[in-house]
Amino acid sequence: MNRRIGIVGIPYDKKSSFLEGAALGPDGVRKVLHDGSSNYITESGIELKEGTHFRDLGNFNIQSYPDDLESAIINSLNSESKLVILGGDHSIAFPVIKVFNTKFPDLHVLQLDAHTDLYDEFEGDPYSHACPFARVMENKLARSLTQVGIRVVSTHQKEQQNRFNVNMITMRDWVNGRRPELSGPLYISLDLDVFDPAYAPGISHYEPGGMNPREVIELILNIDVPIVGADIVEYNPTRDHHGMTGMLASKLLKELIGKMYI
Repeated sequence: MNRRIGIVGIPYDKKSSFLEGAALGPDGVRKVLHDGSSNYITESGIELKEGTHFRDLGNFNIQSYPDDLESAIINSLNSESKLVILGGDHSIAFPVIKVFNTKFPDLHVLQLDAHTDLYDEFEGDPYSHACPFARVMENKLARSLTQVGIRVVSTHQKEQQNRFNVNMITMRDWVNGRRPELSGPLYISLDLDVFDPAYAPGISHYEPGGMNPREVIELILNIDVPIVGADIVEYNPTRDHHGMTGMLASKLLKELIGKMYI
């Protein structure tokens, strides 16, 4: 059985509502991953080897959203057992999870994010990067949606949370000790703005008061249900400082691969 994890880059940011730049994210993460400043050993003790533990399938240029993106993910998921997708803005999550649902109909989703991304539409666009999880839930693509790290909830988003029965753990909940209870198979959608901007300045939307890297790494390493896929999105290298957000994204990529491979 093929246990290898595929890495797919989706350099797409046409659904960003504030700044473009996330299309540079996939290559930005790869640059740091392979620059020799760190090794390929995960905290779980796996020394990752390309071809054995993972295979980089390259970038897929998206001309038509969401059709091109769905086709790319279908082909990638057919060739590898699991995938980590490098975005790109968070709009990619809807078509990606739609494809994963066809292979894993009992899919559950863990979203790590500063924002709920539950708008019914944003600035007239129902497929904005502020809307993917409204599309996921209204299309019944996930049995459950758990959100961790949330710091901004509008009245409309609160209504959407109730409508879709979302398990939301805000940062205030988190610091008060609340932790998610997760089910599998699990898809993890990791928006880098879940981190406090002090740790991840290379993003388009700064929202102070977020998580630190140790918290997110421990959360991932302590998941005890099967992880079948993940994305890391919203890395904007044009806003980064000495590549520190790229390094953080690279670290998370390695830990996710190691966790998914076990």
